[in-house]
Order: sequence, then structure tokens, then C-alpha cells
Amino acid sequence: MEKRVYVVRHCEAEGQPSEAPLTEIGFRQAATLAKFLIEEKVDRIISSPFLRAVQSIEPTATLKGMQIETNDRLAERILSTHVLDDWLVKLEATFADLEMKFAGGESSREAMNRIVSVVEEILEGEAVNTLIVTHGNLMALLLHHYQPSFGFEEWKNLGNPDVFLLKFREDHVTIEHVWR
Repeated sequence: MEKRVYVVRHCEAEGQPSEAPLTEIGFRQAATLAKFLIEEKVDRIISSPFLRAVQSIEPTATLKGMQIETNDRLAERILSTHVLDDWLVKLEATFADLEMKFAGGESSREAMNRIVSVVEEILEGEAVNTLIVTHGNLMALLLHHYQPSFGFEEWKNLGNPDVFLLKFREDHVTIEHVWR
């Protein structure tokens, strides 16, 4: 049996804190995203608890008459708890060295394992079609796990929102970039 996991990056937000809401453009993007996803079969919606992620998928959940589950493991990766002026250079380095870690942060490997554990639980569950909403860095690390060529440059090219479809059949996974 094939299982499908839609991986959605949140819409445009006002900032990075967990309580940052969507911008006006982000709310319009969420409505457009809902129109795209309305035709897709979805049995379950799981979101990062960050406000921007939940707001990104609320129109879809409303149209489908579904509840949104939140899961802390889908929250954005913490690169560091210290301000990093050269954060982009440091982030790039963490794609090259998955074990690299900065003060108060988590390595790419730790963040990747966190989101992969969510997907593995989904695959063990009964739902056939699941939609997860997360953040760009975590999405990129998930995609890297299944497709190692997906790296820093691909992360830089992600949009807000962005949607990938992972199809799992036995021990094989295919990845499609289905909407941007």
C-alpha cells in the first residue's frame, strides 16, 4: 500500500518568533494554498505549533472540515540561541556537516531525526494521506534525508509556501515538488 505525506512550508510571516503571525500576503497565500489542497485527499493534518504554520493551514482544514493536530517536533530548527551575524554562512556549513552545532542550537542531524520520527510514526499509523506543515530548514532536512542531493541551495530556493509530496511504497520513496 502506498502512503502519501504532503510536506508544506508555511506562508509568508511577519518574523521568526513562534508567535509571529502571517503577513497580509501570507493570509492570501494560505487561501490560495487551500484552493490547491482542496482537491487532494487528506486523512490527517499535523502542524508545527508555531502560529505562522497553523495559520497557513487553517483555511485548508476549514474547507476540508478537519482538525489540525500540532506536534512540537515540526517546530523550526534552532540554529543557535545566540545572535549569529553570519547565520547564513553557518547554516550552509550545517548542510555540509550534519553534526555541526552552535551554542544552544541543534545540529542538522538532530533536527532531521526529529522530523523523520514524525514521518515514521505517520507511516506506522492508519492514515494513508497525511499533510504536515513545518518550516523551511526542517523541510529541507527532511527532503535531504530521503534525497541526499537536496541541500543548502535547494533550501535557498524554497518558497513561502511550498509543497512537496512524498510517496512511500514498501522501502521506496519518491519526492515530487507539487506546488510553489
